[in-house]
Amino acid sequence: MSDAIFNIPNPVNEPVLNYAPGSPEKAALKKALAELKSVQHDIPMFIGGKKVMTVDKMVIRPPHELSHTLGHHAKGTADHVKAAINAALAAKPAWEAMPWQDRAAIFLKAADLLAGPYRARMNAATMLCQSKSPFQAEIDCVCELVDFWRYNAWFMQEIYKQQPRSVANTWNRLDWRPLEGFVFALTPFNFTSHCRQPPHGAGDARQCIGVETRRIADLFCGDHHGNPGGSRPPTRGGEPGLR
Repeated sequence: MSDAIFNIPNPVNEPVLNYAPGSPEKAALKKALAELKSVQHDIPMFIGGKKVMTVDKMVIRPPHELSHTLGHHAKGTADHVKAAINAALAAKPAWEAMPWQDRAAIFLKAADLLAGPYRARMNAATMLCQSKSPFQAEIDCVCELVDFWRYNAWFMQEIYKQQPRSVANTWNRLDWRPLEGFVFALTPFNFTSHCRQPPHGAGDARQCIGVETRRIADLFCGDHHGNPGGSRPPTRGGEPGLR
């Protein structure tokens, strides 16, 4: 327990790099693209902090180069979704009991890592898996997601500051509680950032299932930013009860 009132740094929009010829960011991106194309990734699901592989897998190919195989990922079923939800719910009590500033610190650290050492690799994964240009990847998986994490942590602080008025001899106080249960999100968008927005930063449990083309970007993103319960979203597979 801390006897202090903390203030999250005022967020500013992440600058968009231009990837001009001869720039260091262009060189780093070209290197990351070559590295990702040189190996095939076998991507598991992560449920309750454990890797889960399946016999049934789906191939990952660049939409613009279908002759090339980037790797394969496990194909989830309705049972995997239920297991991931249960893992998130099991972790929820400890997650929501964590001081709000510590929860915020996780997202702020993730934003710093994404804007720094993970930038080229995340952009490369988004370009290859979603057929995006360097600029399209930069504004999606880096700048937009970094802004989501930084601004939403700050917005959470601003929400917590909102308190009711008090009258004489009375002190009215409001405690902002997390949502009951869990949030289940099925995101059809071709955006890396949309599956990583942090509604669970306020202590909520969340499961997000994204499109298949985001698997490699989701894997790299999970290297430094995990969901409560150590679960990474299963892939949509059309199983009964999954939609």
